[in-house]
Amino acid sequence: MKRAIIAVLMLGSAIGTAQAQTWQKTTDGVVVTPANGPAARVELSVHGEGIIHIVALPRGVEGITRTPSLMAPNPPVTGPFTVAETKGHVVVKAAKAVADVDLTTGQVRFLDAAGRVLLGESAAPVFRPTTIEGKPFVAVSQQFNRGTDEGLYGLGQHQNSQMDYNGEDVELAQHNMDIAVPFVISTKKYGLLWDNDGISRFGNPKPYTLVGEGMSVSSGGKAGWKAEYFLDGKSAMTRQEATIDYQFLKDQAKWPEAAKAKTVAATGGQNTAGNAVQKQTVVWTGDVLPDATGIHKFQLYGSSYYKLYADGKLVLDRWRQNWNPWYANFDLPMTKGKPVAIRIEWEPNAGYMALLHSDPLPVPDRHSVWLTSDVAQAKNYWFVPGDSMDGVIAGYRQLTGKAEMMPKWAYGFWQSRQRYDTSKEITDVVEKYRSLNIPLDNIVLDWRYWRDDDWGSHRFDPKRFADPKVLIDQVHGDNANFMISVWPKFYPTTDTYKELTAKGLTYQGNLRQGNTDWVGPGYKSTFYDPYAPEGRRIFWKQVEDRLATFGVDAWWADASEPDMHSNLSIPERIDTMGPTAMGPAAQFFNSYPLMNARSFFDGWTSYKPDVRPFLLTRSGFGGLQRYGAAIWSGDVASRWYDLRAQISAGVNASMSGIPNWTHDIGGFALEDRYSTKVPTAANLDEWRELNLRWFQFGAFSPLFRSHGEFPYREIYEISPEGSPMRASMVWYDMLRYRLMPYIYTLGADTYVKDGSIMRGLAMDFPADVKARRIDDQYLFGDAFLVAPVTDYKARTRSVYFPGTGNWYDFSTGKAYRGGARATVDAPFERMPLFVRAGAVVPIGPVTQYVDEKRGAPLTIAVYAGANGSFSLYEDDGRSERYKTGAFSRIPMSYDDRSGVVTIGAREGAGWTGMPATRTIRVKWVSPGKPVSDDNGYDAEVTYTGAAVTVRKRG
Repeated sequence: MKRAIIAVLMLGSAIGTAQAQTWQKTTDGVVVTPANGPAARVELSVHGEGIIHIVALPRGVEGITRTPSLMAPNPPVTGPFTVAETKGHVVVKAAKAVADVDLTTGQVRFLDAAGRVLLGESAAPVFRPTTIEGKPFVAVSQQFNRGTDEGLYGLGQHQNSQMDYNGEDVELAQHNMDIAVPFVISTKKYGLLWDNDGISRFGNPKPYTLVGEGMSVSSGGKAGWKAEYFLDGKSAMTRQEATIDYQFLKDQAKWPEAAKAKTVAATGGQNTAGNAVQKQTVVWTGDVLPDATGIHKFQLYGSSYYKLYADGKLVLDRWRQNWNPWYANFDLPMTKGKPVAIRIEWEPNAGYMALLHSDPLPVPDRHSVWLTSDVAQAKNYWFVPGDSMDGVIAGYRQLTGKAEMMPKWAYGFWQSRQRYDTSKEITDVVEKYRSLNIPLDNIVLDWRYWRDDDWGSHRFDPKRFADPKVLIDQVHGDNANFMISVWPKFYPTTDTYKELTAKGLTYQGNLRQGNTDWVGPGYKSTFYDPYAPEGRRIFWKQVEDRLATFGVDAWWADASEPDMHSNLSIPERIDTMGPTAMGPAAQFFNSYPLMNARSFFDGWTSYKPDVRPFLLTRSGFGGLQRYGAAIWSGDVASRWYDLRAQISAGVNASMSGIPNWTHDIGGFALEDRYSTKVPTAANLDEWRELNLRWFQFGAFSPLFRSHGEFPYREIYEISPEGSPMRASMVWYDMLRYRLMPYIYTLGADTYVKDGSIMRGLAMDFPADVKARRIDDQYLFGDAFLVAPVTDYKARTRSVYFPGTGNWYDFSTGKAYRGGARATVDAPFERMPLFVRAGAVVPIGPVTQYVDEKRGAPLTIAVYAGANGSFSLYEDDGRSERYKTGAFSRIPMSYDDRSGVVTIGAREGAGWTGMPATRTIRVKWVSPGKPVSDDNGYDAEVTYTGAAVTVRKRG
């Protein structure tokens, strides 16, 4: 994946020759013809109050027809702006942005009101012409803000525990666990949407290369790596290898025969069996020789167990399931001409492995905003200004689409499993939760509910799911919702495939390659083409007629990257996923999940126009939020490192404008030491603690969802009755429901106020430089600071408290001052959780599902030490009527000096089921006096909708 699919960009090259400089005002902006440089024409268009679209067309390239934007198909209309020329520049001024174009070079800068540069092109763009499927394209690269110290976030979801991307390299290419969104947001209060649907790179424009192809490596005086292969600890063979390259499925053919004969090689797809008949080990040793001094960046792409040592120091110690390898990033400071000894120990287990490298960049280049795409039609990006980082996200949503409001139940607890095999298993789980009085709102049916040879038919296996409508009715009767997995995948034997293929709406590459999946004997399959409107219509109609009609509440779009066949190389993946109805697959590599989500959204809103749509999709793209979709972090491993990596992954997904994100609590795939029927006591203890810590984190994620492979993840399965683990899991589940008034308001505000639920510290504290790169804490709304525990047996952890105000420990009430670190208690049963002084947090009762007790007393917890406010949002939780005013707001404010809480007059038109009156209680939280589990309070009033004040006594 890290290798270019087109020739590497020739940095510094230019196309064409100089010509006279001109500019012309247009109805929405300005067109500049630069005097020289690689851009023949630079177009600026103004949208709204200051979103500015830049398109630079390459000089000397003919025949390119620009494709309309998929991420921003309906940008805001043009607002007022002025254009003026001064000293060889043309300046475009809008209400919230100023763009300055150099008439000689065509380079663009964006300025704030004081004339300071927020975002500026640091050099001319680099274009390289290419042809794909007979059509002209260019590769394009543009650097901005060379030498910057700003904090940079967004870019989708990536799992290397990187929070601030300043100085990092990120490839934007959809994968099982990696979500590409080419939007970056800065602490300088701007956003940049790179409008390209293909594979792109942030940071170094050059792809990483295998160690041995770029950086030289030798062992024992010979070129290359010394590679030693062992079977059951005995040497099978030793040889020199130029590179370590078992990266993709095709690379398995490189395996030495002496070792290959003792194992069953991976054949593609999800090879879950382990397959090694003997313990197999490979050890690579070599001295890598840098030809430059500086920080060298490496990536070890691997699966199964591996360790990497540099000069004897352990750098990586990881495990991943064998069929789902991924990159582990690490940096090494190196001196030119001084070798570093690398040792890699690997237990392949039919897995994958490659070691890649990137040379140091000059420091100013390393710390810049640099975006590169291998397949483009122009340099094409949008500048999004804001008065805060929240304002930038609001502008991004104005550009790419509002975040649709989720149904309220989506913020409750979800139970899932890989997988429920019968109707009875599903109904038994819901009934068990209800009998134990453990809150639950959603039960999820994962894949393979169809007959094994019938994938894509959207038909239940009648032997295991005799009456789907009765099943779903029973789930509804227990006040739970039913979600089902629907893949965009089809076996060619199904009538659904045949209907789509008859109109040319399925891809043929995977069939042509002869790939088979991992079910039973292995079946050939392919995906449909959602880029065709008719493809989306037919796909949804099939889903509607065969699934929605039974009463399904929500949809789960798995493998939406699209992942047609795991572990293929990029060229092989491109061959499987096109050509699309809109153009070559390489051009649209990253946008499939967006178009697939549109199929569900358009279909559902037509089928049930007054019921909020909900889609959970494994991959996403810019604009996904407008299709009522949430994302999750894919098939992550059940390991402590992977738990930690979820934190920055979720925060940056949120800061990419997608507010609803979740993860498999406990991790999806397990090491054998956890998943055996009778694990050792030590392994069982670690497995349970990992799940508990992950569950605690899940309770403070936008969506709260338990899922994974065996062992079963139901609370009553994974935690022994009467154990501290069970008590803690139930407590966090109940706390989630107690906090539902707060959480649902956050969810509603993602639509109403373009807000974010999971927030990086930089969003609320952009000037706090210490907070920018912290990768294991985040804010949950603007009240809570969450510090998950990601180390086994840790009972304390270090926490950084941002800002200058006080923070209260939620459980004890102990106060901590902002701007400092402290080591805090982290007992087995509790995750460090803090509330900001001045926070106003509405708390409800424990319920078994959302809205079970709509008129129950509401407790307002006010945290002393600063003034604060909150605007409680409520509606019917399911319909689309909130868009036409069917909601209510109860404004709440706290004056710290007087201790007075003001509950304002109810706002909004009201909604069906809204309590006319309700009991509202107030709890003043001060040091050592936290909120209690029973929602204890200090004062109580009856609220009828009119304003009322409550004064603290004593």
